[in-house]
Amino acid sequence: MPTDVDELRESVAQTARHLGIRGLVLGTAGNVSARAGDVVAVTATGLVLADATIEDVTVVGMDGVVRAGACEPTSELGLHLGIYASSEVRAVVHAHSSAAVALSLVADELPPVHYAQLALGGRVPVVPFAPFGTAELADAVVSAMRSRSAVIMAHHGSVATGHDLGAALSNIELLEWLCGVYLSAASVGTPRTLDDAQLAATLDEVVRRAYGTAAPVRRD
Repeated sequence: MPTDVDELRESVAQTARHLGIRGLVLGTAGNVSARAGDVVAVTATGLVLADATIEDVTVVGMDGVVRAGACEPTSELGLHLGIYASSEVRAVVHAHSSAAVALSLVADELPPVHYAQLALGGRVPVVPFAPFGTAELADAVVSAMRSRSAVIMAHHGSVATGHDLGAALSNIELLEWLCGVYLSAASVGTPRTLDDAQLAATLDEVVRRAYGTAAPVRRD
């Protein structure tokens, strides 16, 4: 994670542009932030994310007071600050992705449909609807996030966290893919899901094999 404030702002802008390019947000929907020490760089309110520049990223303290930038921060600032205050994550991405929104209309959670869901903490809850920018919504998301790195907000979108912006972005993209898989399966039948024993066995293999980490070929 960049430590220089301007580098942090540029990284947030770059992530916002990626969300727009990938179609995970529409227009001004969605927001991105990253934390370094006691400051948070966050996208401004009213920003078209696909066009984000460093000037569209505001820097605030953990108290929400603006320290740098010409624009007011996103209306979801309380959600971002709440997540940072209650965890060790360093990045938050909020999207209005279509598959996540669609799933929120027909289910109370995304059950484990693929072992990759372990990266998100397993089952992904759908947080009940509350108006955007409210303390009610922020509190519900923060509570649901305590044991996982992604949640879905009913009739609204998705939120993912990570140790840096790259990880948070990967998690939001993974969640959208998983929602799409679930919805595709549900369109033809009742999706089969993984149980706790299957997830635990998979997690054991992930640890044993250091899955996802590059390794040289072993030559005997």
